[in-house]
Amino acid sequence: MIRRRGGGRHHNDDTAELNITAFMNLMVILVPFLLITAVFSRLAILELNLPGSSTEPVDPQEQTFQLEVIVRQGKIEVGDRNQGLLGIYPSSDEGEYDFDALSGKLSELKDKYPDKTDASILLESDIAYDTLVQVMDRVRVEEAIEDESVVRNELFPDISIGDAPVMQEGA
Repeated sequence: MIRRRGGGRHHNDDTAELNITAFMNLMVILVPFLLITAVFSRLAILELNLPGSSTEPVDPQEQTFQLEVIVRQGKIEVGDRNQGLLGIYPSSDEGEYDFDALSGKLSELKDKYPDKTDASILLESDIAYDTLVQVMDRVRVEEAIEDESVVRNELFPDISIGDAPVMQEGA
């Protein structure tokens, strides 16, 4: 046998050990932390129905009450798609919407149409998300205080969201 000197590959039989102690320490801390915080997080999902478009003419006698809440800069309009506006609730000088007056009108409409469960919320493009959430809460549920406890009455839980019609100049 011929032996070569120099230039040959050198084989190392020792395998390198992977030190995973730091990784295991991280997992020991991280896993319980994630499990504890996952218990406290809650996800709320609202089912929204988008309004469909129909091109078929509707008989005026078959027209039903279709609640629309239109949120504009400076006011909230409540109306029926077929009959027109039923109430306008302007915001205060500070820009705060009158949600209590809106709740009162919606309660009145629910008393008038007890079987009605759907409503459309139409927004102008520059309305804040927080305002949308507050309006949705008022449309879905009415809160009343009875016997020193808060009672929630369902109003119009089936909500559709869309764009508000453009206001004509001078209106």
